[in-house]
Formats: sequence, C-alpha cells, structure tokens
Amino acid sequence: MPEETAVYTHGHHESVLRSHTWRTAANSAAYLLGSLKPHMQILDIGCGPGTITADLAALVPQGHVTGVDRAPDVLDRARATAAGRGLDNVDFAVADVHALEYPDDSFCVVHAHQVLQHVGDPVAALREMYRVTKPGGFVAVRDADYAAMTWFPQVAGMDDWLDLYRRVARANGGEPDAGRRLKSWARAAGFSDVTASSSTWCYSSAEEVEWWSGLWADRTVASAYADRAVGGGHASAARLDAVAGAWREWGRREDAWFSVLHGEILCRKV
Repeated sequence: MPEETAVYTHGHHESVLRSHTWRTAANSAAYLLGSLKPHMQILDIGCGPGTITADLAALVPQGHVTGVDRAPDVLDRARATAAGRGLDNVDFAVADVHALEYPDDSFCVVHAHQVLQHVGDPVAALREMYRVTKPGGFVAVRDADYAAMTWFPQVAGMDDWLDLYRRVARANGGEPDAGRRLKSWARAAGFSDVTASSSTWCYSSAEEVEWWSGLWADRTVASAYADRAVGGGHASAARLDAVAGAWREWGRREDAWFSVLHGEILCRKV
C-alpha cells in the first residue's frame, strides 16, 4: 500500500486552526447528515482539531467515531474538543489515508473533509476508504475548489493570491481544484453508486468578512504555507506581504463578499 507523498500545504498555524475550529457538521457535512443512524461506526479522516468529529459523535450516541490525522499534535486539540463536550464514544489516532490500519469492512461511514485536495494519490485514498467501509455503508468526501472561489470587489492582489496558492499547492503534490474532480476520482476508484453535489461557504457580514480576511492575511505570511511559498521559490517575503495587504484591503470594503464552492460525493459501497 503506498504511503502519503504530498506535503500538507497549510500546516497547523493558529491562523489555520482559526478556520478549522469554525467547522461543524452542519456547515461542512450537511450532505451526509441525512444518512446517519444512531448506531453507526464512523471513521473521520483528516479530523484536525476535531470539531466535525465531535459533532458526528453526538449524532451517533449508540455508535462510535474514530478521528484520524497525520499530525499527532493536532490530535491533542481534538481530544480536548471531545472531552470538553463530554463525549465518550470517540477516539483519535495517527493514520495515513493511503494505508489505514483497520480491517476490511470496519466502518458504516468513512468521512473526509478537505483531505483529498492535499493527498498525493486521491484515487488510491478513495480505494482505501472503500476497503474499510462496510457493505451498504458510505464514503463521504467534501473538498473546496479554489479555481471556483469568487469574491467582490476585485481588489488588486487578490488574483495574485489565488494564482500563488494554486501553484504552491500543486508543487506540494496536491490538487487545489479538487472539488470538481471528486466524482471522477470516485468512479476511477471503482465506486458505482455515487451521488455528487455541491455547497458553499459564504462570507458577507462585517464580522464574517473581518474573520475570513484576517485569517488569510495571517496565513499568507505566518503559516507553513508561507514557508513553502518562499522556500519553494514561488514568492518572496515581500510578495507575500503584498498579498496579505490585499486580503486586509478587501476585508475593509463594506460591500465585501466571498464564496467558497465545494464538491461533495456520497458513495455507497455495494
């Protein structure tokens, strides 16, 4: 079984976790929730700080959720999230989606949010997710599509951000426009029962715009992404400063609006 070869573009800087801890099952996995039953066993891949994982655990009170991530440190944050909510049907472990250490047919649902855009072989990852899913169970995947992100107004430097991010992500071995490719990857992985959909995050209130622009401005200059952009020869520190400034300028506009498109697939194992 191949192991992960891609580099996670974002890392786990505070500006990244600021975004990840905002995520809930309601705002990030709504397409899956209607398929959940109280007894289900769920594997949450790339769980990060565990906010979605904890929500899923609360939705399957007679079941169990295992959250896995490649980064051991972030799992401490996930454990604290679950403990703070008094959940006793959830555990966490280090794992690689390309080589999961679970037997065949182990889980009713295998879920991955914003994961396949960062892996070296998404089709192989989906095959491995299929392997550990029980017959009749579901593989549920949601990923952003950077090329489809759109915003207003057109502040100078924002297009530069998008172009730079996509180049850095691809140099790290990922696919930033993953959302549109999920259905094709699932078919290539051998799934025959695939429901494909899409949904968005939209930031438009003054508070949402301030939060979204601020975390991306900080991420651009202070996170692992910044290190990889400069270290990989994609941008200078001065260019990153200019991009961060563009984010802050956009965030000051009263008419600022930003939409993040996501592709989703709900694949039933037959």
